[in-house]
Amino acid sequence: MPETTPPKTHPPAPKVGFHLTLGARLRTYFLAGILITAPIGLTIYLAWLVISFIDERVFSVIPARYNPETYLPFSIPGIGLILAAIALTIIGAITAGFLGRLFRRLSEAILNRLPIIRSLYTAIKQIIETVFANQSAAFREVVLIEYPRRDTWSVGFITATTQGEIKAHLRRPMVNVFVPTTPNPTSGFLLFVPDEDVVRLSMSVEDGIKLVISGGIITPPDAVSEEATALTPSAMS
Repeated sequence: MPETTPPKTHPPAPKVGFHLTLGARLRTYFLAGILITAPIGLTIYLAWLVISFIDERVFSVIPARYNPETYLPFSIPGIGLILAAIALTIIGAITAGFLGRLFRRLSEAILNRLPIIRSLYTAIKQIIETVFANQSAAFREVVLIEYPRRDTWSVGFITATTQGEIKAHLRRPMVNVFVPTTPNPTSGFLLFVPDEDVVRLSMSVEDGIKLVISGGIITPPDAVSEEATALTPSAMS
């Protein structure tokens, strides 16, 4: 009988699919861990920096005998912040009275006589009063304007209605729009835009700031479209 050669056997193929799947899963878990821990970690870190900064400034002006940490076996973050809040509340209560108003008028009269300090004090006072006033509409609306050229749009925040000499020269309804820069929204440009050329958005100021800081990566949902979709007959049925 003729000899039969056994069939050639090939080694089993490596399980590439398993390794790729395992690597993809590990990468997904790693990215998920970053997405979860990074915002929490950065928030805690920034809060720690702010609290530590306030604590150091408050404890630097308090005598050691009145410092609560002198009598504690360990340091407790936030004591300086609490003391600062209590001190500001007491100052506000004192200045609400007759003597407080008299002291404020006297201090403002002195500051207004100093050439350089006067301008700085007036600007800071106006900004703080505008931001904290209950009737103020500063930074309450997010808008779109054509800037820096036609058919190119920028996100801005309405700070006020244009008043004074600028309104008298322009002779039309204008609004003051602050256009922040990315990713630092504390700097930007102040523009005086005709009210009819402003496109008002329904997003909140917080969402607008997130949009600017992220460079357009974080886009807020369209609340108007979602409400319209929710009110359609197909969605209600």
